[in-house]
Amino acid sequence: MTQDAEIPLNKREFERALAELTRAHGAQAENPGSYRSEECERCYGCMFTTGSVECFKCTYCVDCTRCSDCTHCARCDGCHTSSYLRDSTNCLKSSYLTLSRDCYGCVFCFGCAGLVGKEFHILNRPFPRKTYFKIVAELEVAFGLKAPK
Repeated sequence: MTQDAEIPLNKREFERALAELTRAHGAQAENPGSYRSEECERCYGCMFTTGSVECFKCTYCVDCTRCSDCTHCARCDGCHTSSYLRDSTNCLKSSYLTLSRDCYGCVFCFGCAGLVGKEFHILNRPFPRKTYFKIVAELEVAFGLKAPK
């Protein structure tokens, strides 16, 4: 459809045109504005990102989907403005989360859901910093995230 072409003004034709645009967009795999990103699809402005889909301005992320403004994240979906997340979903403005979902403004949480502004939590329970890292080290081995010592 060119700029001169008429825009369909009835609902059925408009929805058909929109569905066609959506289908055509989904078929594209380019990564505009990305630098040294490999095996990515529809990522925009990402750098050093690998195996990710539909991410925006992510850096050093691996196997992420629909994330934006994230750095050093792995296997995350729908996370935004976060860093060092692993296997997490729908987290925002957080750092160092693992296996967590729907967390906002959290730091150092493992296996948490729905927390806001918390730190050093495992399964939504608070722990002293030293205890947190001891338990997380054991959990990382159990989940195969780190090799045993």
